[in-house]
Amino acid sequence: MMTLLMAATPLVMQGCQLPFQDAAFVLEWHVLGMFLPSFFTGTLIQRFGVIAVLLAGGVINLLCLLIAWSGVSLAHFWGSLLLLGIGWNFLYIGGTTLLASTYLPEEKGKAQGLNELLVYSAQMFASFAAGWLAARGGWQSLQAIALPVIILSLLATLWLQRVQQATPLSNFAEPPRSL
Repeated sequence: MMTLLMAATPLVMQGCQLPFQDAAFVLEWHVLGMFLPSFFTGTLIQRFGVIAVLLAGGVINLLCLLIAWSGVSLAHFWGSLLLLGIGWNFLYIGGTTLLASTYLPEEKGKAQGLNELLVYSAQMFASFAAGWLAARGGWQSLQAIALPVIILSLLATLWLQRVQQATPLSNFAEPPRSL
C-alpha cells in the first residue's frame, strides 16, 4: 500500500499541475517519515507493546487517506505522504518484530529471507501498478484501493490482540517447536 501511494504521488502531482520541486519536497518528507521514527520505534514497542505500535501505524495510515481524500494541494500531498511514511515505519518495524518472535534461532535466515522476498515482490507489483492505476482511476481510486488494506491490517492486529489476551503469556514467551 505504501509503495502504491508513494510511487503514484509524483505522477498525480504532475497531473495536478504542481511543479517537480513540490513533488521532490513531498517525497523528501515522506522518506523522513519512513526512516526518522526508526530511532524511537523500538523504544515505543518496548514501552507500549508491539500491538499498540501496529495499531498506531494503522490509524496513522487512515489519517493519511483522510488527508489525501480531502484535496490535491501541496499541503494535502505533503501531509498525507508524511503520515504514510510514519505509519509504514510503525507497521514495518512492528511486523518484523512480531515475525522475529515466531521462529526458532535456526529458522531465522529462512524466515527473514522469505519475509523479504514477499515484501519486495509486493513492492515491485505495487510500483508497476501505481502509474497504471493513477492514470485509469486517479488519486481517489488509489485511496480506495489502500483503504481495505489498512482496515484488514487493523482487523488482523485487533484479532491478534484478542488472541494474546485470551492466551496465557507463557505460550508467547517461547516460539513453537518444529515437528
